[in-house]
Amino acid sequence: MEPTAALLAVDAPSLYFRAYFGIPEAAALAPDGAPVNAVRGFLDMLATLVRTRRPDRLVCAMDADWRPAFRVALIPSYKAHRVADGDAEQVPDTLSPQVPIIEQALAAIGVPVVGVAGFEADDVLGTLATGQPGPVEVVSGDRDLFQLVDDARPVRLLYCGRGVAKLEVYDEAAVHARYGVPAGAYADFAALRGDPSDGLPGVAGVGEKTAARLIDRYGSVAGIIDALADPASAFAPGLRARLLAAGDYLTVATRVTQVACDVPLPAFAPRLPAAPVDQQGLLALAERWNLAGPCRRLVDALADAAPPTDR
Repeated sequence: MEPTAALLAVDAPSLYFRAYFGIPEAAALAPDGAPVNAVRGFLDMLATLVRTRRPDRLVCAMDADWRPAFRVALIPSYKAHRVADGDAEQVPDTLSPQVPIIEQALAAIGVPVVGVAGFEADDVLGTLATGQPGPVEVVSGDRDLFQLVDDARPVRLLYCGRGVAKLEVYDEAAVHARYGVPAGAYADFAALRGDPSDGLPGVAGVGEKTAARLIDRYGSVAGIIDALADPASAFAPGLRARLLAAGDYLTVATRVTQVACDVPLPAFAPRLPAAPVDQQGLLALAERWNLAGPCRRLVDALADAAPPTDR
């Protein structure tokens, strides 16, 4: 599929986690010996995305709250296995200090960064995908964002589960081909199937194929719950018993798996900066952290992709 994105909406945590684990620390060190592998990898990934997708607007979404209280209140196990101390996320010690450097680099270059208290980056991306003029391309390795795919707007997911060099571009047909459900029903499908990486149990004994069959027949989790109340509905006895046993979970699960699309975003303008907004700040940051190469590659990619009138 040819790149046609007007807005490139980037799941920044998804990318910098992949950069951190994809580049050895010893291969990317600051002059003082501090690892900057996540920073270098993230900036190079973003440069690759800008160069190959050629958007005319760009925004990076951040996790202001990686485990929102409204989701935990509904399903306490939500991401509970990833909690370190208090409610802090279990993040490698050498990754945490690199996140502010990424944010500083993006600020100096002029790339908008948006995070909203009480919400995950997914929710920011959901609000952008549904509220910004299309077309929109959402970049993430998070399967939950398949639910945002919408041919009418259009919204595509650039799935980077294998890295940005091997992007998989998903429209509605591709989502259905992969999972057997419409993109708009993915949150219901995920609730049924469960997701161990997010601490969502799903329904015991219901895997992807059974979840897809249930969605195909009943349309949604709400439709399944309604059908369970009808003694004449054609559930196999064992499946009916499993779904009834999971009734309390099913009544709240989709409110957890559903990405919020009404986040109160701060005022900002998605843009593609043709030149750094703080050239001296960027130079200082690049020197301090040994980031001259990745900063230059991102700045060059942005300048090349910017409309001629902005250069």
